[in-house]
Amino acid sequence: MVKAVKCPAGLRFAQLEGNTMLFQPSQREGWLYDIISLSRADENDRISRKVADSLDVVPTVIRQNFEIRSYQEATGKTAPGKHWVTLTKAGDEKAMIALFLLERAWMLSTIPPEEKLKALQQQERLESKERKREIDTGHTLTCPVCGDKFRLRHIEKETTVKHALKKT
Repeated sequence: MVKAVKCPAGLRFAQLEGNTMLFQPSQREGWLYDIISLSRADENDRISRKVADSLDVVPTVIRQNFEIRSYQEATGKTAPGKHWVTLTKAGDEKAMIALFLLERAWMLSTIPPEEKLKALQQQERLESKERKREIDTGHTLTCPVCGDKFRLRHIEKETTVKHALKKT
């Protein structure tokens, strides 16, 4: 079970506090399933959940990163209104938490999850470029044994500085 203990302030997200997501044993050995139910907010910011009745309503980020099966395929049972489930390995708590966030919190965001994920990935790439700065010093060194030529590179990464030779 995953439970939201503390949520951001504000009417919309505060309603998630105390919400749970229950993962139950699947028909497949060592796997757990969760019925896909997506949060949504009405015009008064009241939150409700809707069980996914078609794959089209399941966000792309969930479809690409998690295994989705029909309820009957995952459990071996039929139940009215239960259509699609996600499968996660029994000990994969990170995946369960990610599913909780994707199904419950990200669906309430004013920015669609796919756009937010792209923006976060782009920001991470920019930050990693900023953290590592590589400068070609312009100095060329020649190996006295084989004659290969190398360019000296000055590399700054956060608080460390190192030097490397790059073959030309």
